[in-house]
Amino acid sequence: MQVTDLYVSAPGKAILHGEHAVVHGKVALAVSLNLRTYLRLKADTFGKVCINLPNIDTFLSWDLSQLKQLVTYFHGKRDEVQCLDAELVRRLREFIGVSNGSLDTCSMANLSFLYLYLSLFGSGELPSLTLTVWSELPTGAGLGSSAAYSVCLAAALLCASGAIPPPLKEWEHTARWCQEELELINSWAFQGEMIIHGNPSGVDNAVGTWGGMLRFLAGKIIPLSRVPLLRILLTNTKVPRSTKVLVAGVKDKINKFPSIMVPVLDSVDAISCTCEKVLSEMTCEPITGEHYNILEELIDINQHHLNVMGVGHPALDRLCQVTLAKGLHSKLTGAGGGGCGITLLRPETNSLMAQSTVQELKDCGFDCWETSIGGPGVQQHSAISVKEEILEILNYY
Repeated sequence: MQVTDLYVSAPGKAILHGEHAVVHGKVALAVSLNLRTYLRLKADTFGKVCINLPNIDTFLSWDLSQLKQLVTYFHGKRDEVQCLDAELVRRLREFIGVSNGSLDTCSMANLSFLYLYLSLFGSGELPSLTLTVWSELPTGAGLGSSAAYSVCLAAALLCASGAIPPPLKEWEHTARWCQEELELINSWAFQGEMIIHGNPSGVDNAVGTWGGMLRFLAGKIIPLSRVPLLRILLTNTKVPRSTKVLVAGVKDKINKFPSIMVPVLDSVDAISCTCEKVLSEMTCEPITGEHYNILEELIDINQHHLNVMGVGHPALDRLCQVTLAKGLHSKLTGAGGGGCGITLLRPETNSLMAQSTVQELKDCGFDCWETSIGGPGVQQHSAISVKEEILEILNYY
C-alpha cells in the first residue's frame, strides 16, 4: 500500500433553502454541516481486512483469501470510475448474505466498503488493512451520514491504492486535495452512495467532498467558491418520516391547486437565489447586522412556505416557537414531516444563550447540537488535529 496510516474526515449536509421545490425544477442550496465523519485506515500484516463501525456496533473481518475469490474476473482502473459493476455488487451481496431484499445500515456500510476496496485494489495484490470509522452525525436523519462515510472511504482507499497522493505535509495539521483529485473522490463516493441508496441525486456526496455550499438545479450541482461560516443549532425532532410520502403529498397539492402552489415554488426559488446573493456579499464585504436580518427573514418566509406545502409537523412548530421566544429563527431542513431543523445563531449570540436554548430543546425530547455550516469538505488530518475523544475511538481498534 502507498499509505500505511491515514486519518480523513468529511462533513454532513443540510439543505439551507429549496427542499421540495428542487423536485419541481427550482434552486436548492445545500451546505456542509460541521458534524463530521472520521476514518482511520491502517495497514497491517494479519492477512485480513477489518472494518470497525462502533456507531452501529459493527466489527467485521474477512480473510484476504476469501476476498480474492470475488475478483478473479475483475480488471478495473482505479483512476477511472466505471459504471456501477452490477456483477460485483451481486457477488458481494451473496458473499455477505444479503442477496435478496433491502439492506440494513450495517449491511449497506459493509457492501459499500467492500465494493470500493475490491474496485480499487482488485486488479493487483489485495492489501491487509484495518479501517475504523466514527461519526458525529446521526444516521437516517437526512444529514448526509452515508455520503460522509462514502466520501471518507473513497478518499482513504484512493490514497492507499496510490491513485491520488496524500495531501498532508509533515508540518501541517489538515490538508485538502486538488480539484482533479476531489473530482475522483466524488465519483467513487457516488458509487458508494448508489449501493446504499440506489438512485441518489449526488448532492450529499458533493457536499461531503467540496464542503461549503452547493447550488442544485435540474440535476446540475455547482459548488460555490466562497461562503461564510455560519453558527447554527441543529435539532433532530426524532419524529420518523417518509421522504417518498412527503414528496408525493407536495406533488398532489401542486396538481390540485396549481395557481396557488406554483407561485409558492417560485417564491422558494427566489428565497434560494436571494440567500445565495447575501452569503456571497458576506464573503467580500464587512458582515453587518443587516445581512443577518435578511437571512433570518428568509428562514421565516421559507418555513411558512414549507407549512403551506404540507411538510410541517407539530414538533417542528415547537422548535420554531422555542427558538423564536429567544429571538432566534428556525426552519426545517430536508424532507420535513418531523426530522431535523436548523436555527441561525448571530455572531453576538453568546454561548450561554446558545446552551440554554439547546437545553430547552432537549427538554422537548429533541436531540440538539451547536455546530456550523459552510466548513471544509473532505480533508486529511494529522493525528494531533483530530478531536481527542474521537482519536481515542479511532485508535482503540
